[in-house]
Amino acid sequence: MNESSSQYGALEPLVRSIERIVIGKRDVVEMLLVALLCEGHVLLEDVPGTGKTTLARALARSISGAFRRIQFTPDLLPSDVTGIYVYNQRTQEFDFRPGPILANIVLADEINRATPRTQSSLLEAMEERHVTVEGVTYAVPRPFMVLATQNPIELEGTFPLPEAQLDRFMLRLAMGYPSEEQEEAILLAHGADLPQDTLEPVMAPEEIVALRDRVRQIHVADDIRHYITRLVRSTRAHPYVELGVSPRGSLALYRGAQALAFLKDRTFVMPDDVKRLMGPVLSHRMILSPDARLRGRAAQDVLVQILNDMPVPVEAI
Repeated sequence: MNESSSQYGALEPLVRSIERIVIGKRDVVEMLLVALLCEGHVLLEDVPGTGKTTLARALARSISGAFRRIQFTPDLLPSDVTGIYVYNQRTQEFDFRPGPILANIVLADEINRATPRTQSSLLEAMEERHVTVEGVTYAVPRPFMVLATQNPIELEGTFPLPEAQLDRFMLRLAMGYPSEEQEEAILLAHGADLPQDTLEPVMAPEEIVALRDRVRQIHVADDIRHYITRLVRSTRAHPYVELGVSPRGSLALYRGAQALAFLKDRTFVMPDDVKRLMGPVLSHRMILSPDARLRGRAAQDVLVQILNDMPVPVEAI
């Protein structure tokens, strides 16, 4: 088997494993793997009961990774996330007790219910891949991904995520309700038992890390790179946008397009890869103007207009 034909084959067992538990959400699963291959983090924004926690558990089990869940509440402290030193009476020394952030897949459940101080305790780990407690630095395991959830409907008792925190998430995704056929399939699969408990690992964490090196080798033509740059810069000049996408967003779109091409068994990026990622990568990095909000405009509407107005690089197709 040559390298080109083996690219998606390496990830297909992982996709099938997750789909055994998360039924009818292949688009979401693929976007999750895009983030995993880019060492990115994901904000899952949807109503309760749509499978956000199940998705995170299925991913962790499928890659034989350590999974930790943090239930964010107003009284949660930063040390509850990063870890704490505890005095050991037997050794008469302080021992470090690692926090749940030191895992491969971390589910930050209802992240907007914690105070900004606690939310910010995630920033160092998400960006720097380590945490510092009492002046000592501890590296997070690899691969490392934070999947944060928040309910966009229930806002009472919540603390909106600051822009610096939002910008650390590579993708913002919504699970959405299943179709009638998918919901019946969920009843059949989950009604009698918990199939996620029977999931066996199909990949090792080391394999995921190795695949990331191959993703970075996916070719991005000059026209595609210019296309990404112009799309992102258009968000900064749009009359409905008060604060456009940062260069971190450009880089996320670039790397995400490489990962998506890898998933689709290609050695090069196409304009369609960029288009598909525009919403998940850029929408949460924009602040709309008061006029746009009064007119009922959403970030996705602005991105669609930018895509329609921007010429597609024909030579790259």
